[in-house]
Amino acid sequence: MILAMMVAFPAVSSAQQDQATLRRVHVMTGAGTLPRNPANRLEYLRYATTGEPRLTGAQLIERIPEVQKFARVSVESDEFIPYDQPQELKALSLRMSARLADPDIAGIVFTHGTNTIEETAYFVNLTVRSDKPVVIVGAQRPFSTLSSDGPLNLLNAIRVAADPVSRGKGALVVLNDEINAARDVTKSNTYRLETFQSRELGILGYADPDKIVFYRAPTRKHTAQSQFDLTQTYRKSASSTATPAMTAIWRRPRSPPAPRVSSLPAPAPVTPRTRGRFSRSSLMPPALSSCAARGSAPAGWFATTTGRSRAS
Repeated sequence: MILAMMVAFPAVSSAQQDQATLRRVHVMTGAGTLPRNPANRLEYLRYATTGEPRLTGAQLIERIPEVQKFARVSVESDEFIPYDQPQELKALSLRMSARLADPDIAGIVFTHGTNTIEETAYFVNLTVRSDKPVVIVGAQRPFSTLSSDGPLNLLNAIRVAADPVSRGKGALVVLNDEINAARDVTKSNTYRLETFQSRELGILGYADPDKIVFYRAPTRKHTAQSQFDLTQTYRKSASSTATPAMTAIWRRPRSPPAPRVSSLPAPAPVTPRTRGRFSRSSLMPPALSSCAARGSAPAGWFATTTGRSRAS
């Protein structure tokens, strides 16, 4: 009898709620692999050079209609928000804080390139003045390729941003079903889907199919409790326009930029920009791959600032 009643009256999950009762998540888009849209569904490597326009935020959401089961989604604009320079990061953080001041917005999702996702996430964690979740998301494979992680990563990021349990956790990085703290996460591999890790400290939780689950929470000051406030005026040195929060980011160890092909003596080792533990020359941008082809760099595995190289 009880079993029959359970079949007749299934439990109502968040995926079955009416749109009017769902929380609103605001999506902001930056450049990166996630919105890439190559026509060739096997183009995992050279998608940045094939010429197809990137998908806008609205187009990304249109291609994942399932998000309507979890949140009311609004999109910032069709423009890709820059984040590579200190003043761009400051403008991004201030824009996020302004959006989160809207009582109707439960959280923000920002799509980002994975090579530098940890820097932006860390900066946001220090400077956004809200306890509402800011979820940074990226992808290792372009949106339109076979088995792309982009659609599910974006869907899970929206689910995490919409869930009340995410509040007060600071900036979060969501990929591969895993939720990482912005302060702890790092990219460990240039290609694999499980690239983002928090190493000794571990992940915060999972975006499981049935619910968002957290197993721990950050204890260091962040966001609304952070000592950094971008709305205040800081004394600037003669040689710098960076605020203390920007200096905290830019003083972190970074891989040197790749030298120009014409300036490379042979042989010369090349270090990719990402801080991942390993990467392969066949998976690098065309400029670096051409270095290897010309004998200016070893084929096979390259070392980054955190790993060792293995020649093939």
